[in-house]
Amino acid sequence: MEINKRFDRILAIMVQLQSKKVVTAQELADRFEVSLRTIYRDIRSLELAGIPIYSEAGVGYSLVDGFRMTPTLFTKEEALSFGVAEKLMTNYLDKNLSGQFSSALYKMKAMLRTTDKAVVSTVESKLLMRSKLELFNQDVPEGLSLLFQSISMRLCLSISYQSVEAVAPSVREVEPVGVFHENTYWYFVAYCHLRCDYRQFRLDRVYLVELTQRSFERQHQPLEFYLESQKTSEIPEVKVRISVEMDVVKYLKWERDYYGFESEIEREGRMEMTFRCTEVKSGFARWFMMFGDKAQILEPESLKQTVRELLAGNLSNLNT
Repeated sequence: MEINKRFDRILAIMVQLQSKKVVTAQELADRFEVSLRTIYRDIRSLELAGIPIYSEAGVGYSLVDGFRMTPTLFTKEEALSFGVAEKLMTNYLDKNLSGQFSSALYKMKAMLRTTDKAVVSTVESKLLMRSKLELFNQDVPEGLSLLFQSISMRLCLSISYQSVEAVAPSVREVEPVGVFHENTYWYFVAYCHLRCDYRQFRLDRVYLVELTQRSFERQHQPLEFYLESQKTSEIPEVKVRISVEMDVVKYLKWERDYYGFESEIEREGRMEMTFRCTEVKSGFARWFMMFGDKAQILEPESLKQTVRELLAGNLSNLNT
């Protein structure tokens, strides 16, 4: 059994080497959950088998230019994932990138055995993705794909962006750093030439996007650097504690992370939840009112006052 596992891992390493320009030993160790020493032995086995692997200390491994391996047959489980992946990507990618993904997937399906093609076809007919979320501006069907082109080619993007505070969209030239998906929306971090600083943008608020021929002016840190910087920004976090009846706790799990959920503990038949929130008055208070009849505010007092004011406004509107 151990011999089979090692053989499968070595084959998978061959595939990964062909799929990327450079692969690090740590990357392989993390993927296969083995030690670096094991990876070194596996690479050595491939070299002894005649696979021309080029290695450079501190960089990683790559195949010698021009070397190509015979296409690997997909397992039935891998084939099944094709149908699921296509349905998901159609729902979560913009129109342009979704079409490119489907085109690539057709080429992969062409390599399947006849029996596996039938299996994939059956799964596809039984899977339906239904979502009313507008992840992208429908007038910008290529927004996500142009973002990736900008990052890979290091060319600036010209965008028309509608921020929450502004009355009308503003035209900006940006240098995208990275793209991420959070709380059902696509976002990207970019250096904004208009603001002379790094900003976070929501993709569905982009009204026009154009790939320019102007190269980036800066060398940017990895995306994680800027996301971590936002957490330690000048906007103070407020500690919020609420006590919630147990029968509604399960429903709060869908949105609580968006409001800075930190921890929960059961006390006397209720769930005490702690949050670190930056938008207590404008966001958390209104969210709390959705289930306020089943919950109590433990702290801060300012949140209680905000909720009272909102309730008073609601009652006033009902009486007019």
